[in-house]
Amino acid sequence: MAAAMSVVVSAKLGSAAVLSSWKGNKISSKNLISMRTTARRGLVSLRSPRFRVFCAAKSETVGKVMQIVKQQLALGDDAKVAPESQFTDLGADSLDTVEIVMALEEEFGITVEEDNAQSITTIQDAADLIDKLVADKPPA
Repeated sequence: MAAAMSVVVSAKLGSAAVLSSWKGNKISSKNLISMRTTARRGLVSLRSPRFRVFCAAKSETVGKVMQIVKQQLALGDDAKVAPESQFTDLGADSLDTVEIVMALEEEFGITVEEDNAQSITTIQDAADLIDKLVADKPPA
């Protein structure tokens, strides 16, 4: 049985931004997404080369990433850290970010390729990538 997944689709079409929760929707091709919305009845098709699909990471993963980031950056328990917190806003430099990625690799038993590591700027980015890599990991 497939696990339930929460996905948010966002696209910028000219000056208008579209944001939709992904429930019962499908990607029918690389450039076409069909979405059910509450604003209109039926399906809405979105054709744009600029759409992005975000798979929300499990809350346990996000929590563990926040804990590791706090530890790596020596932040106190009272430090305000949220999924959208950027590492640089928390005081991390490039070396800190490398150390965070290494700690995450060790904790989750994954390997983060360099090009993926460079795209991690927030706690949510890290958690989403971790869940993807763990899911793609071949069974032991």
